Amino acid sequence: MMMALYSGVSGLKSQQSNLDVISNNIANVNTTGYKQQRVSFSDLLSQTLSGASGATSTRGGVNAKQIGLGVSIASTDILMTVGSTQSTGVSTDVSIGGSGFFIVQGGSVGQYQFTRAGNFGVDEQGNLTVGGYQVCGWLDYGGQPQADGSYVYNTNKEVEPINIFSDIYNGNKQIINPTPTTAATFTGNLDPSAEVASTATGLNDIGGTVDEFDKTTSMTVYDAQGNSYDIQINWKKCYVDNTDPANPVTSWYWEASSAASNLTVAASGYVEFDASGNIITTDPTDFNTTPTITLTPSGASASTAPFNISLDFTNVSTYTSATDSGVTVSYIDGYAAGELQDISIGSNGVITGIYSNDQTQPLGMIALAVFSNPEGLEKIGTNLYTTSANSGDFTGGVAAGSGGTGTLSSGTLEMSNVDLAEQFTQMMIAQRAYQANSKILSTADEMLQSLINM
Repeated sequence: MMMALYSGVSGLKSQQSNLDVISNNIANVNTTGYKQQRVSFSDLLSQTLSGASGATSTRGGVNAKQIGLGVSIASTDILMTVGSTQSTGVSTDVSIGGSGFFIVQGGSVGQYQFTRAGNFGVDEQGNLTVGGYQVCGWLDYGGQPQADGSYVYNTNKEVEPINIFSDIYNGNKQIINPTPTTAATFTGNLDPSAEVASTATGLNDIGGTVDEFDKTTSMTVYDAQGNSYDIQINWKKCYVDNTDPANPVTSWYWEASSAASNLTVAASGYVEFDASGNIITTDPTDFNTTPTITLTPSGASASTAPFNISLDFTNVSTYTSATDSGVTVSYIDGYAAGELQDISIGSNGVITGIYSNDQTQPLGMIALAVFSNPEGLEKIGTNLYTTSANSGDFTGGVAAGSGGTGTLSSGTLEMSNVDLAEQFTQMMIAQRAYQANSKILSTADEMLQSLINM
């Protein structure tokens, strides 16, 4: 009779713990990145009244006679299934579309802590944070982009807290330095039916005699200090060489100029087009299709040195059938200084700064952590985990989308993976199990009372 009482008590305690876990799951149904827990039960040791005996030639085998002594909690498991994704539209919100954990610093337990919550923010000092903890990753990409324009971070380095505003590798990242203009590429079509300059005879320099140009291409260029200047490339049809009637060659005169009082630019030249309207690049001496012009700042801008710009006219044509679109600048480099205005986070974790001059540059790369047994991590509150003896060690960060991790999705958050319908069902089962175990106690008590009353 006493064993029944103790079994009932163990059942009450176990179901109470089960209800505690269920209630915690339900309480965290809206917690970002929360992973629900599950209680697993196991029976306690059984009292063996008699052991099992094997069969003989004259008698069959007999099973052991055992009476269970109750129930206990075998484990409380963390279910690391990925939660649904919620769109927030906030550029600093990030979710992991698979395995992996964000790495943070700032806690009192161990050097690093780990979380699935990606509701990041930037504090007044520029630290990328979540819940007051600093998000870790890499900051060193060598300072220069690759040939394809991408940036490759040194992910073999130990992770460190990410600062959006500055770091030891890149200095002040709130301002992007100006870059002088060095090259411009032109494309478009000049009207082949334009009249030849009336004063042109052969390849005379007509620059001083042209009253009106056929086309003008405008562009903005920058010096090393970020000062901007508006310059024009003016075009004039100047000569048609009919020496070979089967292949007449047309010469166009170009001239660089600027109305800015603080800039001196005096450059001009000629280009040739064949009978098909294609530019001729085989005579770079007299008809240079890739000339270089020199611009000399003056006045208030005189503190910056003269700078050269390479012009590329090889994509200019004079097709008769083409629309007279004129000549435009298809590519030009150089820009003024810019201030950091916003950030974006790529699927690989690279944080890109967006500046007021429409330029971008990388600010850091978010690292992820993977474990051989993520269910073995220990919860330490505030959405954080730390390693345990059964989770496996943290061996360094890996880039999102590699090493078994999922890619990142900016502007979204991972929701809790708690299934309310399942939790309510488990709660009802736990309630009935608790009632049944309490009934064991009252029934055993009544039987003891009957025994005492005999």
